[in-house]
Amino acid sequence: MKKRDIPNCISIFRIVFVIPIIYLLLIEQYTVALFMFLIAGVSDGLDGFLAKRYGWESPLGSVLDPIADKLLLVSTYFVLCWQGQIPVWLVMVVIARDVIIVMGAFSFYFLVGRYDMAPSWLSKINTCAQILLGLMIVASLGFIPISAGVVEGLIVLVFVTTLLSGADYILTWGLRAWRARRKYYS
Repeated sequence: MKKRDIPNCISIFRIVFVIPIIYLLLIEQYTVALFMFLIAGVSDGLDGFLAKRYGWESPLGSVLDPIADKLLLVSTYFVLCWQGQIPVWLVMVVIARDVIIVMGAFSFYFLVGRYDMAPSWLSKINTCAQILLGLMIVASLGFIPISAGVVEGLIVLVFVTTLLSGADYILTWGLRAWRARRKYYS
């Protein structure tokens, strides 16, 4: 293993970490789940920092990192929704955004060609808001009472940032596809 593989190893670690976190949430061991969720959240920032800071970015990392994020967040949101902590409509909006982005990426690839998709700043804010909502709810279930108003505010924040980041991806990549196709047919 080389130093440049460290960010990818961290992403794989996060993917594997999803299983015990979900299990702990299901058996209502919220304090340990919170600790592990926090480690997973911090490792998300760490792998990105290392990749950018030291030039260790890779095509594999550009796939592993978002997969790790989505597995952790969507799985956590499913469990918290099933436990009545997150509204179903929010989980559906979060999943719909991700499905639209994946479908758009495949469409762009097959209709236009290869691309390097880096997350937008809106997407990064959305991911942070999603992680924060998950952390606050699990913390509230574990040992730190969080007011309903704070949780409701975070739910609204996640909803708004999910819509905005989804719209940003659609507009940005839609324009790039339109320009590329227009240039091709000119």
